[in-house]
Amino acid sequence: MMQGPLKSLFTKHYGNEPLSIESLPGDGSDRQLFRLKDGKRSVIGAANSDRRENAAFLGFSRHFRKCGLPVPEIYAEDLDNGIYLEEDLGRTNLFQLLSSLRKQGAPFPAQALEVYRKAVKMLPQFQLVAGKTLDYSLCHPRAAFDRQSMMWDLNYFKYYFLRLAKIPFNEQELEDDFNRFADFLLEAEGEGFLYRDFQSRNIMAREDGPWFIDYQGGRKGALQYDIASLLFDAKADMPFDIREELLELYLEEVRKLVPVDRARFRTHYYGYVFIRIMQAMGAYGLRGFHEKKTHFLQSIPYAIRNLEYLLRKADMKRFPALTAALRRIVASSYLRRFGAASPALTVRIQSFSYKQGLPMDEKCHGGGYVFDCRALPNPGRYEVYAHLTGRDCAIVDYFKNDSEISRFLDGVYALVGQSVENYRNRNFTDLQAAFGCTGGRHRSVYCAESLARHLREQYGVEVELRHLALENEK
Repeated sequence: MMQGPLKSLFTKHYGNEPLSIESLPGDGSDRQLFRLKDGKRSVIGAANSDRRENAAFLGFSRHFRKCGLPVPEIYAEDLDNGIYLEEDLGRTNLFQLLSSLRKQGAPFPAQALEVYRKAVKMLPQFQLVAGKTLDYSLCHPRAAFDRQSMMWDLNYFKYYFLRLAKIPFNEQELEDDFNRFADFLLEAEGEGFLYRDFQSRNIMAREDGPWFIDYQGGRKGALQYDIASLLFDAKADMPFDIREELLELYLEEVRKLVPVDRARFRTHYYGYVFIRIMQAMGAYGLRGFHEKKTHFLQSIPYAIRNLEYLLRKADMKRFPALTAALRRIVASSYLRRFGAASPALTVRIQSFSYKQGLPMDEKCHGGGYVFDCRALPNPGRYEVYAHLTGRDCAIVDYFKNDSEISRFLDGVYALVGQSVENYRNRNFTDLQAAFGCTGGRHRSVYCAESLARHLREQYGVEVELRHLALENEK
């Protein structure tokens, strides 16, 4: 339907008709995209009935290019007909590059990671340099990510995800938490440009580095939102240690431009991760449950993995109704089974001392194991070994040929291995195993290290390993 007007705009601008017009897959909006070609060039044609959104994209693009940022050049526009022509940045975005490289066997390929690093280093240039002189009157529907914007996103999540996924909640208590949560987010400084949809599908992977698209929803807001959007992009399923590495890289780049209080930044960072995930889940519900576009539902298991991690990392005690709703999402086996999703499983292994008590079960959907190592031979009784730990060579040698500990670990491997296989089939993303002994130094540490090594070698799962009693000694 819009091919005719785009063809006319192309002809008017270049003086000849395009030889081909290719319809491109749509994104989450109502915008239509086409690739138009003649014998000399390829351009992207966009058709969108939302005049204010078009004006924002065109104005932002010209401003960002003036600031030297890699965004598409605008060739021609006809706002009255809701169409424009822009630079063709190729066919491969960062998510497609990552997915293609993963098919070759690498869990998070170095080539994709390098593009992520470059994108992270570029983000503060959008936020703090170009954002300083941007015309925020172009922003729509709000000039800032303010309380009203936050409440829209939170209610979007409530009505299009919680309702449609049949997650129970108390309406008034959740609304009260939403207001408290917005108060908390607004404590963060909000004077940068907030890209709004800074994620892997909106970063084009080219030989000369990353290029950026789809910032038309941008507005003034807190720096935390955009880096949260990229690092918790659901289907990218980024390993959590890489997220931490990229967050530190981002903070270093921000520090070059403005002072950064890292602790304060992180206090609000997880809050912005939560609201970004909730906004995305609202979109999954609207497009997937309501509009029956089932490919949107395939992101849900990955979003659940992110929520699982966040509920361990962030202090959400002041928002009990919201936390309860999020935990119900995480506990849902039904929501984990959409599409062909296969989010990575993380096994959290701990050693501990029974003198200090059992470790807290931080899992959001229950399960896991606690193994008592106190019936095993104890090298800590001997003075020569007392000051060592289960990671030291002498203790490893002590246990290596011991038949009792071999039988014990064989049983552990069988039990945990069965759970790993089952959890993978059900798209569960977190399993816990804890080993306790009297002092938490020798037997439990050795067994925790042994299980971690076994799972990495036999199953290739991500393992988080902690020795709680040894940490308490520091």
